[in-house]
Amino acid sequence: MKVAYSFSVLRYVHDPVSAEFINIGVALYSPEVRYLNAVCTPRYGRVSKVFEPIEGDHFRQMTRYIESRIEELGQKMKSGLPFELPIEDIAKVLAQVLPPDDSALQFSQAGGGFTSAPEKTLNELYERYVEKYTSRKTAPSRDDEDVWKVYKAPLEKLNLTQYLKPKRIIAPDYDYQFERARKNRVWHAYEPMSFDLADSSYIVEKATHWRGRMTNLADSDEKFKLHILLGQPHEAKLRDAFVKAKNILHKIPGKPEFVDENEAEQFAAELKKEIDEHGS
Repeated sequence: MKVAYSFSVLRYVHDPVSAEFINIGVALYSPEVRYLNAVCTPRYGRVSKVFEPIEGDHFRQMTRYIESRIEELGQKMKSGLPFELPIEDIAKVLAQVLPPDDSALQFSQAGGGFTSAPEKTLNELYERYVEKYTSRKTAPSRDDEDVWKVYKAPLEKLNLTQYLKPKRIIAPDYDYQFERARKNRVWHAYEPMSFDLADSSYIVEKATHWRGRMTNLADSDEKFKLHILLGQPHEAKLRDAFVKAKNILHKIPGKPEFVDENEAEQFAAELKKEIDEHGS
């Protein structure tokens, strides 16, 4: 049985006056079967390439928030009482997560059609409107999420990703949420950092930014250990900048631990051993 659906594309709007934008996500809604879900990209490389460098961590946090909030609304809709009629207009549903205004993230006007498989249609729309334009063939660099996939694969084989949870560290003048952390006496935060960037200046600047961030977090009353999951540049001309970046990262307070991509399997095995010995 086919049901009617509507969808809206999430856009990063660089300039509301010129209306320049890049598609970064898709939401799909079918009130007849109480289906609501969204897929958003965590990749910010294309945005930085087309417009100007942006704060990648903030971008990923925002897209994750929007995706998870829409998913939560979808779950509530499914579990609602049978006589509770869902909202018909997708714009009104999405406004509960992202009110329409002049901010950088905006949902487009709705499109729609009929489908017998809303989840499949959502993924097809995401491929058509978002992933098609963020192909690795055209990407000049890898972002942090690309690097995370290298480490995630061996962790998933050992069923370890379930033990990594978001953790916000709060200091007097600054706070930051690590998306992957676990506690063993103190909190251990596992942060993928891509230095496979388009320009050497970005590489050194990113390391400098992280050193400043960690210096501010060092004032937190809550003790934690940073594990940096490195993604090194593929282009030989960027290796010198990468060496400088690592020298800067070594100056981070608390002596962070470093893991190279070729150590991903070993990293997963050691983490499993630690969890087996000390618990989750």
